[in-house]
Amino acid sequence: MYKYDEFDQSIVDTRVAEFRDQVARRLAGEISEDQFKPLRLMNGLYLQLHAYMLRVAVPYGTLSSRQMRMLAHIARKYDRDYGHFTTRQNIQYNWIKLEDAPDILADLASVEMHAIQTSGNCIRNTTSDQFAGAAADEVTDPRPWAELLRQWSTFHPEFSYLPRKFKIAIVAAEEDRAAIKLHDIGLQLYNNDAGELGFRVFVGGGMGRTPMVAPVIREFLPTGDFLSYLEACLRVYNRYGRRDNIYKARIKILVHELGAAEYARQVEEEWAHVKTLGLDPPPGEFERIAAQFALPAFETGIADTVDRSDPDFAVWLDQNVKAHKQPGYAIVNISLKPVGGIPGDASSAQIDLMADLAETYSFDELRVTHAQNIVLPHVKKADLYTIWQKLVAADLASANLDLISDIIACPGLDYCSLANARSIPVAQKIAKRFEGLDRQRDLGELKLKISGCINACGHHHAGHIGILGVDRKGTENYQLLLGGSGAEDASLGRITGPGFDEDGVVDAIERAIEKYRTLRTDGERFLDTYRRVGMDPFKEAIYG
Repeated sequence: MYKYDEFDQSIVDTRVAEFRDQVARRLAGEISEDQFKPLRLMNGLYLQLHAYMLRVAVPYGTLSSRQMRMLAHIARKYDRDYGHFTTRQNIQYNWIKLEDAPDILADLASVEMHAIQTSGNCIRNTTSDQFAGAAADEVTDPRPWAELLRQWSTFHPEFSYLPRKFKIAIVAAEEDRAAIKLHDIGLQLYNNDAGELGFRVFVGGGMGRTPMVAPVIREFLPTGDFLSYLEACLRVYNRYGRRDNIYKARIKILVHELGAAEYARQVEEEWAHVKTLGLDPPPGEFERIAAQFALPAFETGIADTVDRSDPDFAVWLDQNVKAHKQPGYAIVNISLKPVGGIPGDASSAQIDLMADLAETYSFDELRVTHAQNIVLPHVKKADLYTIWQKLVAADLASANLDLISDIIACPGLDYCSLANARSIPVAQKIAKRFEGLDRQRDLGELKLKISGCINACGHHHAGHIGILGVDRKGTENYQLLLGGSGAEDASLGRITGPGFDEDGVVDAIERAIEKYRTLRTDGERFLDTYRRVGMDPFKEAIYG
């Protein structure tokens, strides 16, 4: 994984010192909250309903055990002993004291971490495939390009004050594990018919108030033109993006209003100029970065089979362990979705344990996933049973990856000042309703996602089943959506009809699922059945 050089370290150390002075002036009353707000947001510090929330960047989701232990330390010392892993592969702390924020940033800087550009109208944390470098189906490891993006976008003078926040995701497999088509820019590395490696470029996706699936802007972009082309994409947006209306400020609105073809034409025109500026790094610089993502020293000739005699272990193995490109190794998914828990939350003790497991069994590496779980990317199959036992003891062995209880949920009205409704209790009730693992596995892959407001931090538009919490005359009301997907078959969910109260939406989901069971054919997921039969049978089952 990438290691800071002297420039990286100097950037984060300087930022800590700068923010320490800003906080001291705010606490002394020398600057007002209105003056301080843009300064704290530049450092990932939000003021939520009950306390400050700090969002820490985890670039492309990759962490070392040392960094993971620091996250546990921060949870213990500065928060209420837990952290919340997010859909942008970051971590948030919900109970931060303002006077502690500079010390937290200093602690993060000591392990090559920061909170830079986790807020504001800038290029946010670039996300990627949580299986990058390990996936059997990838054409290459996408993380060197994600790291190049991080370096290019950090404090970019032209893109620090964009019309609105900007999110980029990158994958290198046909299976999209990072929802690239629902990002401002989505990038897919692939080999063209001539065997050349390049990018398929999607621009103009997103959720929120106006959800859109990004169109393809360029079918093939040579890797050597990577940064200059993205610079052109951002320049066109920065020039014409709406700044007069926050609800129409995202690039998806610009692409929609211009039309994908016209936006692409303007990007090509801008790119012709940008290419002359020397922005693309020389091959040697990319090779320097890529060398830090070299494959671990895998053992060869080791056992490629696993003893499945323990039935509970066998279930976890089938559900949470994925294929690795290296014989004798596997990818372990650690679920942060126990029944009754808060999706994405982990205690400091659990975070420490996951760090220990990574150090001992996974070449000192972990990943945060788009679905708010944790991955050990490089595990010998011979170690799987031992790891599973340790996860069982720490309440981290829920065998529910991609099942109905593997819910994505935003913090909702329990924490967020923007929310209209609570998300966490709804997620807990759904998980409890479907807690039987045999039942969950019978239902198969079923992506359920919950947002507490139209901003869609829980990605409800992209759920096979989505839930949106809204305010109906002072009462929490939950709209039910069906048919969304954030994968390579990206689609947006449709609202079924009138909303429900908290218990009513759980009942409605059960009715929809029971209808699916009567309609499905062999091998059909919920999403497949919905797409085949349409909304009407489900609507009839839900509303009667």
